[in-house]
Amino acid sequence: MKVPEDRRYTKDHEWALLEGGRVRIGITDYAQDALGDVVFVQLPEVGTVVEAGGPCGEVESTKSVSDVYSPVAGSVVEVNAELSEAPQRLNDDPYGAGWICTIEPAEGSALDDLLDAGAYSALIGE
Repeated sequence: MKVPEDRRYTKDHEWALLEGGRVRIGITDYAQDALGDVVFVQLPEVGTVVEAGGPCGEVESTKSVSDVYSPVAGSVVEVNAELSEAPQRLNDDPYGAGWICTIEPAEGSALDDLLDAGAYSALIGE
């Protein structure tokens, strides 16, 4: 399983990458592998206010339907609309083309509470 060092992780298997003051999020390689073939992604709407640990989307696979939880509190400022046409990008490239949305973090919302790559690797038994 890939666990890039440049981002933070939740215990629910989402990743967060700080880019220019905003946080891009997605699901981890571990999560996409556990889900199996992704067939549908419900994206949040731009402008949606999300809470840290609160739902911000949904991923449907051939095995199950799973909520996607926001790693940080804030407002959704961008979504990966390409996932509507090509949900399999979550399987093919979970840390690149398979990103889900970008959040403008709320004041005081930090990535420090999330797991680093080493701690997440330990969590998933790598």
